[in-house]
Amino acid sequence: MGTVVDAPAVVTEKEVVAENMLGDKKVTVVFVLGGPGSGKGTQCSNIVEHFGFTHLSAGDLLRAEIKSGSENGTMIENMIKEGKIVPSEVTIKLLQQAMIKNENDKFLIDGFPRNEENRAAFENVTKISPAFVLFFNCSEEEMERRLLGRNEGRVDDNIETIRKRFKVFVESSLPVIEYYDAKDKVKKIDAAKPIPEVFEDVKAIFAPYAKAT
Repeated sequence: MGTVVDAPAVVTEKEVVAENMLGDKKVTVVFVLGGPGSGKGTQCSNIVEHFGFTHLSAGDLLRAEIKSGSENGTMIENMIKEGKIVPSEVTIKLLQQAMIKNENDKFLIDGFPRNEENRAAFENVTKISPAFVLFFNCSEEEMERRLLGRNEGRVDDNIETIRKRFKVFVESSLPVIEYYDAKDKVKKIDAAKPIPEVFEDVKAIFAPYAKAT
């Protein structure tokens, strides 16, 4: 008599996705990318108000950690001053804590992933793939003009650091946009237009997520 061999258990993709870092919490994530001064923060506020998303700014989370005075915060502060990108695991942990604490299930993640390594680490750790990437496309000249015109007391808004940040954005973030573009997941916005016009374009993209009235 031949022996009967049990077929190996097949783990479906859905089961794998369910075991993400948020436990059973299912979330819709939109990555928001654009160079410094592209106006994405302003538009994120509009999306929160009109479409019920929670805005998680990687930069704000990092700055809050710096303010806390922790050892982690000091390390982050030094890296930002040098125009470097903070290690993925640090930012992912802050995003993870913020999503778990929040009761909402729709998140705009602003300014992350900043590079391919960020992107791969986020998807590997969280098992979350974004619904799409909202990319605010704006010329370097226009972004520089805007940044120098604002005064928010930020350590990273002097001319030399601004130019370093542009360089980092182009070299690091554009490959992320290209990766998602190949998957047909990038929604590109002309961010050089006036704010109300930019929001009209944003509204068209977010229409399927409109809050029930």
